[in-house]
Amino acid sequence: MKVLIIEDSPEIVEAVSLCLQLRWPESEMIVTAEGKRGIDTIKNTHCDFLILDLNLPDIDGFNVLQEIRSFSNIPTIILTVRGKEEDQTRGLEIGADDYIVKPFRPRDLVARVNAVLRRYASSANHSKDKPTVIRGKLTLNLSTSEVTLRDKSVKLTPTEAKLLFILMENPEATLSGEAIAKEVWAKEPVDTDELRTYVRRLRSKLKDNPPRIILTDYGEGYKFVTPT
Repeated sequence: MKVLIIEDSPEIVEAVSLCLQLRWPESEMIVTAEGKRGIDTIKNTHCDFLILDLNLPDIDGFNVLQEIRSFSNIPTIILTVRGKEEDQTRGLEIGADDYIVKPFRPRDLVARVNAVLRRYASSANHSKDKPTVIRGKLTLNLSTSEVTLRDKSVKLTPTEAKLLFILMENPEATLSGEAIAKEVWAKEPVDTDELRTYVRRLRSKLKDNPPRIILTDYGEGYKFVTPT
């Protein structure tokens, strides 16, 4: 596994590298302190995972992730001292797979990296078994994480695609937030606040506002309504 770490603190780089190499001894670390150089690295080098700080010397980490998400779905965890709820929400909405606030516990970092990797592997397996799901005017291509609604296409992250897949596989049925989150993130305890953030992102990408495709059944969960 080749991991790109975009982080300007040598101490954090050393700690992250040690955590990951103890768990995945074959892993290779690529390190840069600059966001722009990190973007170029992902464009020109195959990387399997990204650990991203927000407070970088040349460009804000949010801008780095926005640029990366325009061309890559690399699994990404934001690791930062910025612990405000609005920062965490923004990071997830831009496309981070998880958000960890420093100081971090080594076991927690390893567990979260492992959970993200499992999620991407599960998404890849779904795409092999059933690469395209069609419900009315909406088509989800799991191989490319692309969704098409009434001839307009938009790119999803693998996590967004998995969430939409779960909803589409249960049309007109209300699924509890806990059950959906457990399926999407494959971890305990489940985080329904994170799920709400991803539902907002999906609705935004589908221009489902007011919601007509992904409905909230208050107190119960979410329901997919087949678009006509």
